[in-house]
Amino acid sequence: MGTLVTGTAATYVEELHINTEKRYEIACITRDVERVVAESGIQDGLVLVNPMHITASCYVNDLEHGLHQDIMTWLEKLAPFFGSDGRQGEEYHHHRTGEDNGDAHLKRQLLGQQVTMPVRDGRLHLGTWEQIHYAEFDGQRNKRILVKVVGVMVQ
Repeated sequence: MGTLVTGTAATYVEELHINTEKRYEIACITRDVERVVAESGIQDGLVLVNPMHITASCYVNDLEHGLHQDIMTWLEKLAPFFGSDGRQGEEYHHHRTGEDNGDAHLKRQLLGQQVTMPVRDGRLHLGTWEQIHYAEFDGQRNKRILVKVVGVMVQ
């Protein structure tokens, strides 16, 4: 049997800012998202986490650094970097525009764009090992992450 939660419909939006030290990097942003959810006052609903950049991804998985390395290794096999480092191989057509981040666009497609997670009792409703991560594939510059909470405020 389900639960009906009633109250005033509301949305709350905040942008997080991140600047990774490396071109490729994974950062756990669960605590940041938890803070936004708590500040929103929304008790029941959903939170959308969107990287707002076409060379980055938000995804949910375990917070385990070996897994982070495995993910990056897997992505590099599927969409290798061909840039000014002299690596051999077919150049991405995207590079004909003057860019060198064709692999970053493909890596984002493989890992996914954004996540939507449940909010219950004013908190993220995560599974036992679930954590929200930001994956960067063209970093070392300022990037934004949109966090939008939608739901009801119980009075």
